[in-house]
Amino acid sequence: MIGTIVNTAAVITGGLLGILLKKKMPKRLTTIFFQVIGLFTLAIGISMAVEMKQIVIIVFSLVVGGLIGEWMNIERATERFADFLKVKLRIGSEQFSEGITTAFLLFCVGSMTIMGAIQEGTTGSPDLLFTKSLMDFFSSILLTSALGAGVIASAIPLFLFQGSITLLAKFAGSFFTPDIIMGLTSVGGILLIGLGINILEIKKLRIMNMLPALVFVVVFMWLF
Repeated sequence: MIGTIVNTAAVITGGLLGILLKKKMPKRLTTIFFQVIGLFTLAIGISMAVEMKQIVIIVFSLVVGGLIGEWMNIERATERFADFLKVKLRIGSEQFSEGITTAFLLFCVGSMTIMGAIQEGTTGSPDLLFTKSLMDFFSSILLTSALGAGVIASAIPLFLFQGSITLLAKFAGSFFTPDIIMGLTSVGGILLIGLGINILEIKKLRIMNMLPALVFVVVFMWLF
């Protein structure tokens, strides 16, 4: 789990530096930053989804996952968790919830997260997660300077999500077949495309409610 621990520490450290820069960053720089991040997120999502296979399973996973997530209202639960942290930590940022959800999706729904966690779990090598940690460190600086302390709080679900994949891979590494990894990558790419649309403010999509699709694609790929 050393890779996930380092990754979590990198996000927290970068976030703290971002807090220091937040007061010095002009509004126009924040705007152009979000436009760049939005476009970059779209590009990453498209690159992950472009080699999609077994499209029927991918679509079915997204539909079922989206319906289940909407029924559970994961997005609302995330907002309540964010509000709870705001009260406990006495944080006044209006973008606290947005910071958590945006950072979590950027840091966790990607091929490097999935492949890095599986690599560490199966081989014990955290090299890929170390590379991801460096990228997340710089991203968290910029994200926190724009969205505030919510980005730092995203380190909690990042640790739980990424660490869970690592532990699962450690004890059931053979379960993650190439098809399952491809399915996770494809669904993750589509979710990142949706996140990019949100960041660019083209349309508000409830991406958090679609997260169960990552579970269902694993189940369906395994069954079929």
